[in-house]
Amino acid sequence: MTRPKITNILLILSAIIFLFGSGYKLGEYQTAKGKIERPSYSILNSTPGATKNEKNLKNIDFTLFWDTWNQLEEKYVDRKKLDPQKMFYGAIKGMVASIEDPYTFFLTPEENKQSKDDLGGRFEGIGAQLGLTSGRITIVAPLKNSPAELAGVKTGDFINKVNGESTKGWVLPQAVSKIRGEKGTKVKLTLERSGNELEVEIVRDTIKVDSVEVKLDEKNKNCGTICGTVAYLKLNQFGENTVDEWEAKVAEIKAAWDKKEIKGMVLDLRDNPGGYLESSVYLAGEFLPKGTLVVRQESKVFGDKDYNVARTGSLMDIPLVILVNKGSASAAEILSGALRDHKRAKLIGEKTFGKGSVQEALDLREGAGIHVTVAKWVLPSGEWINSKGIEPEIKIEMKIPDGNTLTREMDTQLDRAIEEVTK
Repeated sequence: MTRPKITNILLILSAIIFLFGSGYKLGEYQTAKGKIERPSYSILNSTPGATKNEKNLKNIDFTLFWDTWNQLEEKYVDRKKLDPQKMFYGAIKGMVASIEDPYTFFLTPEENKQSKDDLGGRFEGIGAQLGLTSGRITIVAPLKNSPAELAGVKTGDFINKVNGESTKGWVLPQAVSKIRGEKGTKVKLTLERSGNELEVEIVRDTIKVDSVEVKLDEKNKNCGTICGTVAYLKLNQFGENTVDEWEAKVAEIKAAWDKKEIKGMVLDLRDNPGGYLESSVYLAGEFLPKGTLVVRQESKVFGDKDYNVARTGSLMDIPLVILVNKGSASAAEILSGALRDHKRAKLIGEKTFGKGSVQEALDLREGAGIHVTVAKWVLPSGEWINSKGIEPEIKIEMKIPDGNTLTREMDTQLDRAIEEVTK
């Protein structure tokens, strides 16, 4: 065999070996690149203490989840936004949101703390209670003397944007976390009111909310001396401190009633977004006889339960009128509805918000939490007011000029309440 032929054969063999080796290495690289080291998962649906045979085993293939995660990590243009912890929480939020119940939601540790601060009555932010109306973030009520109220924010305003970011599809904790912030910082809200958009810039501050406010209204300007003196009690929320604050204020009213210094009482539940169901039952006991049904909770999971008055109240015979509006929700509707159904009080104002479900707030590991709708509640009459609200016996729409906040002089609803309670 001639030397050129041998050289050609060696060159061909070398090329074949090179191509084979390169292909092998390329395939090895691509395999390694596409391989994601993740554990395999099995989802076990079981109750604590169940035996192995009692467990309902469902194998869930998480490949798609990890494939998606991997594609984000490899391809997303802005790597600074790839926060694994945030992505993890986002995945859980999406799972819970798939239920399509706006009142069932997952809370990150920070959001869970904020939620507890709300009911504890102290936080930093703009001072406004938020709700959902047809899936839109809504101002349920700006708190008294809060930055939100001073900036002109009103009950019923839709929040379309926060700092230029659309709120479409947001859940309540997401809106709260975006709007809240340290004292002295600013947040810009794009509000929608009566079909028109307006922007407000609000400086955040420390918000301290008293659950209960009380005063003795000496005389109503519209009815002269015949109104006499009326006790006015404003209930802002049903929070952690509500019962203790209520007891202290009711003692003042009880003393004035016993001395015949007052002719009746106005309980103001306007813009009260609710809170703890148990607090509403306790407060109803101030006016209703022991054993009276306040609310019935219906649940396929926990069974039905009646909440009845379990004490003897101090104000069983005082004339009573309750003020409500579209910001009166949840526990505020339970209290006002029960007193209306038992003909213990007359409701004056506007139709209430209409929230007839019960949520259980659960703490999860690492400080996270979840609010889960566990039941619905119905009034003593059997009425379920969810999405309907409660219509007051005496309807008075509050008309406040744009750019103004409610003052005593503008409060025609309170005027009418005082007139009614002193008849």
